[in-house]
Amino acid sequence: MSKLQGKVALISGSGRGIGRAIALKLASEGARVVVNDLDAEPGNAVAAEIKAMGGEAIAVNGSVTEAGFADRFVDGAIEQFGGLDIIVNNAGYTWDSTIQKMSDEQFQAMLDVHLVAPFRIMRAASEPIRVMAKREAEAGREVFRKVVNVSSIAGLYGNAGQASYSSAKASLIGLTRTMCKEWGRYKVNVNCVAFGLINTRLTQPIETQQKTIDVAGRDIKVGVQPQMLEAMGRMIPLGRGGTPEEAADAVYLFCAPESNYISGQVIVAGGGLLI
Repeated sequence: MSKLQGKVALISGSGRGIGRAIALKLASEGARVVVNDLDAEPGNAVAAEIKAMGGEAIAVNGSVTEAGFADRFVDGAIEQFGGLDIIVNNAGYTWDSTIQKMSDEQFQAMLDVHLVAPFRIMRAASEPIRVMAKREAEAGREVFRKVVNVSSIAGLYGNAGQASYSSAKASLIGLTRTMCKEWGRYKVNVNCVAFGLINTRLTQPIETQQKTIDVAGRDIKVGVQPQMLEAMGRMIPLGRGGTPEEAADAVYLFCAPESNYISGQVIVAGGGLLI
């Protein structure tokens, strides 16, 4: 039997890239998935993709930073699938500048999407988790739930030009370790995966003209200079950036039953890059 058979998983930012790979991985192991993307089209497409492979999924699209989103996200899982077992806080993007050029809006935007949104989603899930855990304990059953927060090596070691992003990702590690202690009594494992260089649209090589993505009406530049990518590749012991599927595998490790006695931990999925 698949290791996540019957589990219900919330995965934010799962319409593209790493999030999509996580959604497909967990679905392939039997999880029923609540997909989310800022834009409806990719979110709906991933939900349809999961259904086409024989799984169960719905899409609850919209910005994770919007007021009321967290409740809508959690409610979607409970109303559609009758439970909640896995939360993956993956949604995010980068908006970089050196500190002298960084606006208050830019700094706050990174905190909002990478730290405040996961806090709100976990807060919204807290009462349903408490009720389910109490019911299971009274029945003499030990049921483990999983939260995986997505951080970055920038949150562990810092990165020039990313004061806002690094600060948010570092703070997410603190939130992870606090929730490990608060939710241990409910049998919830709360862990964190810190990614190194993963090859997605956010880290694509910049060609003749830098590409942008639209985030809530803002044009955000994406991509990395080719010479920077080459230099990073030389620094990675495994010799290359990771794929979204490899990133998803790292998240899956913390969702599988083999991790039931692991909580409050951070693993780096970076091909051996440790600085």
